[in-house]
Amino acid sequence: MPIYHKLGEIPKKRHTTFEKKNGGLYYEQLFGTIGFDGMSTLLYQVHRPTQVKEIGESVDVSPKIAVDKNITSRKLIGFDVTPKEDYLASREPLLVNTDVYIGVAAPKKSLTTYFYKNADADEMLFIHKGSGKLKTFMGIIPFEYGDYLIIPRGVIYQIEFDTENNRILYAESFRPIYTPKRYRNWFGQLSEHSPFCERDYKLPQALETYDEKGDFLIKVKKQGMLHHLVYATHPFDVVGWDGYNYPYGFSIHNFESITGRIHQPPPVHQTFETDAFSICSFCPRLYDYHPKSIPAPYNHSNIDSDEVLYYVAGDFMSRTGIAPGHISLHPAGIPHGSHPGTYEASIGKKETHELAVMIDTFKPLQITENALKIDDGSYFKSWVE
Repeated sequence: MPIYHKLGEIPKKRHTTFEKKNGGLYYEQLFGTIGFDGMSTLLYQVHRPTQVKEIGESVDVSPKIAVDKNITSRKLIGFDVTPKEDYLASREPLLVNTDVYIGVAAPKKSLTTYFYKNADADEMLFIHKGSGKLKTFMGIIPFEYGDYLIIPRGVIYQIEFDTENNRILYAESFRPIYTPKRYRNWFGQLSEHSPFCERDYKLPQALETYDEKGDFLIKVKKQGMLHHLVYATHPFDVVGWDGYNYPYGFSIHNFESITGRIHQPPPVHQTFETDAFSICSFCPRLYDYHPKSIPAPYNHSNIDSDEVLYYVAGDFMSRTGIAPGHISLHPAGIPHGSHPGTYEASIGKKETHELAVMIDTFKPLQITENALKIDDGSYFKSWVE
């Protein structure tokens, strides 16, 4: 996140003594990326963050691949995924490659009895149903329907839900997730042509510090394994921090769609990027205003990318047989486009109220066993007249 932010108490100078009021020193931790070259944050903690008391079991949570090489367009019925009590157990990877795992989750209970850290991947959580608080060692981020939560790798967190009715689209990215470079100026500030600005971000707030000793279970995901580590001190013992590497939120409802006289290509909807895939937000907007414009998208070939669309709400004017929670996969190598009748029906329409999230990957996606369980099996034939 290329915005400087700070919470709590920090010393005037980095890497210098920071004394506790009752004696002793606070412990400084550099929480950084890309060695010492990427974005980083300096944390100041009550206790040493290195006190591992016990290493318990390690559980294999790697995706189970059903289709390694896919050429079939598919529709997955996301809401057919059965809700589960535990947050991590509810996460079901559906479409994966070596850069990203895309999946859905329907957790019923808050994650409060242990802590979680993804040591391998940045996480993007899109909140389709539910609200609550993301609690991290850097502070709290309230969230609600339509929020993206971006959680950098290594962040220790818990998540509290207000009810048991929760639906989440998630992506575990093994490449850093950034805002699109073309929206930022040389200094990292979002430019005037960007479809959102810094005011729209939900930054960590209400830093809570726990000075506690005991047995604290942290489940650490690394290399497809979920490792159980018991720490001697509460992981949320940060008294202050400053820097650029921290979790944040952004509401899809604050994305200001870029429109034009004729149909605009998908990159105008881009919200986040990595060097391996893009995340786009399709939001309510006015249609094209050329007198002969065709608002529905033209047919296009995915030569270099697999396209995943997660449907959130609205009319989905270019599709038939689509409902909220559905996920379409259009693989690289074959063309796709508007469903029969929707191309012509869009002519003369003035606006859309659709809401959807798109993830375009630059490597082919594999299909997991979880995905086949919710595959409708006939979507690839839906363009036949």
